[in-house]
Amino acid sequence: MFRGVNNINIDVKGRFGVPSRFREFLTNHCRGEMVVTIDTEEKCLLIYPRPDWDDIQRRVEDLPSFNAVTRRVQRLLIGHATDVQMDASGRVLLTPPLRTYANLDKRGILIGQGKKMELWDESAWNNKRDIWVEEGQNLGIPEELAGLSL
Repeated sequence: MFRGVNNINIDVKGRFGVPSRFREFLTNHCRGEMVVTIDTEEKCLLIYPRPDWDDIQRRVEDLPSFNAVTRRVQRLLIGHATDVQMDASGRVLLTPPLRTYANLDKRGILIGQGKKMELWDESAWNNKRDIWVEEGQNLGIPEELAGLSL
């Protein structure tokens, strides 16, 4: 399970180190095999352990392809899905198209999201986070969260 905010560095080859607290889980759960794809709504990357991604891909493939919205999601999610392998040093290599999409250069933020991680450019994350916090003060609480006590 992934949670927390992690500052990461991306080297000139496009590699980043997976935080050590996630490495053992990834080794045991999927032998370090992951899938990276783009987020269809934000300029960030989604990183899934391979078995979890396989379930998602099956469900996305089963959506009706004649529906324009589902076809868009199929093209973007599956079309950009890239298999990656965590190396012995705990690093993952991102392809140039993925790095370009998310505007990743040297500094990134890896956000744990339960069953997946999101990888953001550091300044993009900081800007979006601040906007979401500010907007949230005016939105009210969705019905689904009303009974949740934090």
